Amino acid sequence: MRVLVTGASGFVGRHALAALAARGYEVHAVARNPLPGFTNYPVDLLDEAQRRALVARVAPSHLLHLAWDAEPGKYWTSASNLAWVAASLDLARSFYEVGGRRFVVSGTCAEYTWGADRFDEATTPCRPATLYGAAKDGTRRILAAYADSVGLSFAWGRLFYLYGPGERRGRLVSDAAHALLTGAAFPTSPGHQARDFLHVVDVASALAALLDSPVTGAVNIGSGMAVPVRTLLDGLAARTGRPDLLHYGARPLSPSEPAVIEAATTRLREEVGFRPRFTLDAGLDDTLAWWRGQVSAGQ
Repeated sequence: MRVLVTGASGFVGRHALAALAARGYEVHAVARNPLPGFTNYPVDLLDEAQRRALVARVAPSHLLHLAWDAEPGKYWTSASNLAWVAASLDLARSFYEVGGRRFVVSGTCAEYTWGADRFDEATTPCRPATLYGAAKDGTRRILAAYADSVGLSFAWGRLFYLYGPGERRGRLVSDAAHALLTGAAFPTSPGHQARDFLHVVDVASALAALLDSPVTGAVNIGSGMAVPVRTLLDGLAARTGRPDLLHYGARPLSPSEPAVIEAATTRLREEVGFRPRFTLDAGLDDTLAWWRGQVSAGQ
């Protein structure tokens, strides 16, 4: 029960470490900055020699692969997606060759074909519209075929919309929370598009539960209930007392944006056995509490 977690200092990774430790795993973290309480490795996973040496040194039985380029505003079209495809495939092979048994990777709802209101692993086709989505989808397909050929237990956690403490600026909830707490105007779309939001602690816990289960294949990681973006932003504004700072319609919504993106979560609930801990209200309270601390500290 020794797990290697890549992307351990990222938005999801830092929460996944505690969730895995609570399940009895000996946790080894790939992180540039030391994470207290865990064995850390400041390894560049895009470097083949460092990557293979790390896997050989740790010899994990389980691997949770979260690392990927997620720089806001750039990752959709970044050429780094190609580098992460190659690194992820080699990581899987190295893991299997040292005796690894269970491999879980984080995917994205951007793998799906936009147009359906509810996205189901079994029935919704994957025809991604972006380089990021295509890179993730291609990686999943190759890893699934490789896992089948060698007998490796493999699952793919397809993430929907995340929010919560530790989210970097440049994303909807983090930017809105910061603006509302600092008194800055927040220009946004009309906000009628509905998205499936899940608190990051629940996302991390769901991935830990998936790793700890025998479930294979793609599994949606979401709440199962899409809410209008306006509902979420109004919730933040009401908690800060600054609804006047929300400027709906100041930014146009791209015609390519789907009206609804909602995860079908039957596999997550019934096969993995996971239920979210946070309601949207509790999640917004938790998120704003963290951001208040950041703003007070001058962040």
